[in-house]
Amino acid sequence: MVVNLYTPQAIWGRELRHYRKKAGLTQGQLSERIHFSESLISGVETGQLPASPEFAEICDEVLNADGALHRLLDWRKGQALPSWFGKWVDKEQDAVTLRVYEPMVMPGLLQTEAYARALLGDDEATAARLERQAILVRESPPPPILRCVIDELALHRLVGSPEIVRDQLEHLVAIASAQVSVQVVPRGCVRTGILAGFAIATMEGGIEVAYLETAIHGLTTGDQDEVAAAVKQFEAIRIEALPLSMSLELIKRTAEEQWT
Repeated sequence: MVVNLYTPQAIWGRELRHYRKKAGLTQGQLSERIHFSESLISGVETGQLPASPEFAEICDEVLNADGALHRLLDWRKGQALPSWFGKWVDKEQDAVTLRVYEPMVMPGLLQTEAYARALLGDDEATAARLERQAILVRESPPPPILRCVIDELALHRLVGSPEIVRDQLEHLVAIASAQVSVQVVPRGCVRTGILAGFAIATMEGGIEVAYLETAIHGLTTGDQDEVAAAVKQFEAIRIEALPLSMSLELIKRTAEEQWT
């Protein structure tokens, strides 16, 4: 995934790399000292993944950064719901069906509070994410049907702590129903060019809108060609995914074998 080098998140990642190299540590050596995965460190340094306050604090301590990394997370304050994402949330609220693909982390609508907080590192942003989930339990209008497809690598990505990831995976299994489904694409099956997350909302009457993650920010579009391309990509990924029952078994097994 191509990342805009000048987003605050990417700039923060470069600061982490600066302090890590100044300390003379490789990503693997830093991983051993802070007990966060090497893949997470790599994702943060390249701007693909956000850093949690806990992650920043322990990096400050191990890298002797004198609190600089934690202070630099202040850029997140006041960004609970970016304006460009608010456009999608409005569509999400009106949808009768949602189809979501996430290659890196768990879908926002299915994240536990602890998992969301570890990702976002901000109470306001976490609260905003949890508020979105209310659509899944509302009475009127009926909740949307939610079809999620995630990459298997997301099951193995450390977010916050092993306990947080285990609880998150157990939540995926517990929430699965006729209304909410989660399918897992086995490692190595995702096709080239489909590495960013996206979602498709189907409204009453069949109108469809897509949300596409870009290198700079998310884009909500109702353009028929772009939506059709998103639907085509979703179906191409979905047919590579394990059936629901096998996906849930894989999620259970990963929770027990890797995160217990």
